[in-house]
Amino acid sequence: MPNNKHLSFDDRLIIENNLSLSKSFKYIGKLLNKDCTTISKEIRNHYRVMNTGSVGRRFNNCLYRRSCPNRGKTCVISNCVNFKEEKCPLLDNPPYVCNGCKQRTQCTLTKHIYDATFAFQEYRDVLIETRQGLWIDQSEIDYLNSILVPLIKIQNQSIHQALVNNKNKIMFSDKTIYKFIDLGLLDIRNIDLPRKVRFRPRKEKTTVYKIDKTCLVGRTYEDFLEYMKKHPDTPIVQMDTVEGIKGGKVLLTIHFVNCSFMLAFIRNHNDAQSVIDIFNYLQNTLGINKFKELFVLILTDNGSEFSNPTEIEFDLGTGEKRTQIFYCHPSSPYEKGSCEVNHELLRRILPKGTSFDKLNQEEINLMMSHINSYKRKKLNNESPYSIFSKLYGEDTINKLGIQEIEPNNVNLSTRLLKK
Repeated sequence: MPNNKHLSFDDRLIIENNLSLSKSFKYIGKLLNKDCTTISKEIRNHYRVMNTGSVGRRFNNCLYRRSCPNRGKTCVISNCVNFKEEKCPLLDNPPYVCNGCKQRTQCTLTKHIYDATFAFQEYRDVLIETRQGLWIDQSEIDYLNSILVPLIKIQNQSIHQALVNNKNKIMFSDKTIYKFIDLGLLDIRNIDLPRKVRFRPRKEKTTVYKIDKTCLVGRTYEDFLEYMKKHPDTPIVQMDTVEGIKGGKVLLTIHFVNCSFMLAFIRNHNDAQSVIDIFNYLQNTLGINKFKELFVLILTDNGSEFSNPTEIEFDLGTGEKRTQIFYCHPSSPYEKGSCEVNHELLRRILPKGTSFDKLNQEEINLMMSHINSYKRKKLNNESPYSIFSKLYGEDTINKLGIQEIEPNNVNLSTRLLKK
């Protein structure tokens, strides 16, 4: 049997169709000329978790749902002190999914569904992720800086000259070093390269590289869910990037889910160092104890600007861990939906396609003051500013540069920042 080819989308459609017919892995393997273990691994690696109910019955995976005194009444399962999750025991055995289950239309538990489109997209995301990027961490960057910065910035040598004379110390090619510089990883800029700064940049798509390709180890969305099971009362902070125009300034948004309070910081470039600098600024402004109280856990996406979690998680001065970062699945903004919803208010003031290049941090703080003073129905008609100040203190919110705006003066239109 061939074992050197990947499953195609058509192969995955065949798997999905035959799972619905309750066919065995061995039967499906014969159809695809694959080993049955290949089919088993494909299904276990790429099923979709769905919290859906059935016809006329809402989702409810509580073990006590049939005997609960609140049965039939409005309740929030996640807030119930007696809640205990019930998992279907059939999911621990082949075929590991619910596609062919006869009880699927009546079941209200969490379901595992093999969907060919979802599986193929997830496979493509993983394939692309593993075939791009640069295996380099912060210690290697510091090492390169220690050798190249004096030679290039002070002694005005070319990159090629520096590498030729240090070929036993630097195990990278000229092209790779140029990539590092373009990505802002080194303390050398194109302006420090006399010949390159005169060249017109080529029109080509920039490949996004991860600083630390192992950043997802122990920080996946599944790790996040497992962490929340063990620490259900942990306050979640969601982090994202909001773009203006391509190549221009961007915003880093930090959203506190428990009170819908959001911070935003202007950045000249969408790189990892600018994110690290903001968290170091927040620690210096708030103090380490208040920082650790606010940022217990951070959930973000897979952007390259977030791909150096070590420098965000740890205070490099003392080595003390100050927060914990987890990553959503690729192309899954709904996994941090609270942050995405709050971006809708931000986009009322700064619509898509608006340049951020002329904005400064004071104007961003003004915008966020108006957004955080906007009362929300889900907060019992209170504002995020009010809830945040009650949770963490008025002094904390003042240090963050956010002010309370009178309700009738809240302005969420494009006119707010027009000069």
